[in-house]
Amino acid sequence: MEITKDTTMGEMLRYDMGIAGVLMQSGMHCVGCPSSIGESLEMACMVHGLDVEQVLADINAYLDFKKQPAQA
Repeated sequence: MEITKDTTMGEMLRYDMGIAGVLMQSGMHCVGCPSSIGESLEMACMVHGLDVEQVLADINAYLDFKKQPAQA
């Protein structure tokens, strides 16, 4: 799944619950709020005064890290 500014919070969390940690680390502590599930990443960032480009980069860095094979 490609995460974009238009991806809803619910779509992201259904795809990978680990994204919740990235969002919370960015300052978005209402990840589990039912009203946030339908918001796009862009809207949620705007409401919280966060830079959507930075949050998106953090999410993609997390997802890229997960794709790496485990080191022995």
